[in-house]
Amino acid sequence: MHRRAALAAALAALPLAGAAAQPRSVSLAITDVPGLEELQRDFGPFREAFQRLSGMELRFFPVNSRTAAVEALNARRVDFVLTGPSEYVVFRQRTNAVPVVTFQRPDYFSNIVVLARSEFQTPADLRGRRVAFGDAGSTSRHLGPMQVLADHGLDPRRDVQPMHVSRNLAIEALRRGDVAAIGVNHTDVQQLRQRFPDLPLRVIARGRDLPDDVMVAGAHVPAATIEAVRRVFVDNSAEMWRALTATESNQKYVGGVFLPTPRDADYNYVRAMYRTIGQPQFADFVGN
Repeated sequence: MHRRAALAAALAALPLAGAAAQPRSVSLAITDVPGLEELQRDFGPFREAFQRLSGMELRFFPVNSRTAAVEALNARRVDFVLTGPSEYVVFRQRTNAVPVVTFQRPDYFSNIVVLARSEFQTPADLRGRRVAFGDAGSTSRHLGPMQVLADHGLDPRRDVQPMHVSRNLAIEALRRGDVAAIGVNHTDVQQLRQRFPDLPLRVIARGRDLPDDVMVAGAHVPAATIEAVRRVFVDNSAEMWRALTATESNQKYVGGVFLPTPRDADYNYVRAMYRTIGQPQFADFVGN
């Protein structure tokens, strides 16, 4: 009789144990969205869908810099961080963060662009010339274009004269002949052609597709919690993607998918970029 009572008690406790494995709430920081108001504007529908489909509260944790996000993750003040590929390798190095799910960005690659009428046909023709790159540390406008040059046999720190300017300043410098080429991503090329139809452009080198944005978990987050969060994206992929792309700021993700089995090795191409610019330790954010 006592055995039956003990067995019944154990079985009754099983649902409670399962429920305990899933937390009531988790926190999320997004490295390029600094304020709470911006987080709610850009990722409000995403959070609402996550909460409804998971049964967990998703709390936004604003960070004003990538370094602040690293510190928060190490201090266990935030559980998950959504960040870009160049930031990921630093997070991994400094926090041992665990990749959970990636947010694919279609047609996410870098280009070396010149004026259509220019004499430059290949990256080798840019040797000794001034080349404009985007903000220091940008995956697709700085690190990526520099790696494109490296992939074509140039040392972008020595064989060209690099400079960092905004995209709008870069295109005007290209028009005036102050720079021979600019390093931009594919979306930039499309937008520049629409905005400046009188300024024909030519791509002389295209980089490989860049790794995806990635949501990472802090080393303190239990494996069961990581899996519970991952299952939300696996089991509700289409609905979560619609919620993600419902806001104007996230249109860069339109046409993509969640990939729930990211590997750290997927970001070795980004590590090659850091080596190319002379930072093989992967310990510091470029331009931060």
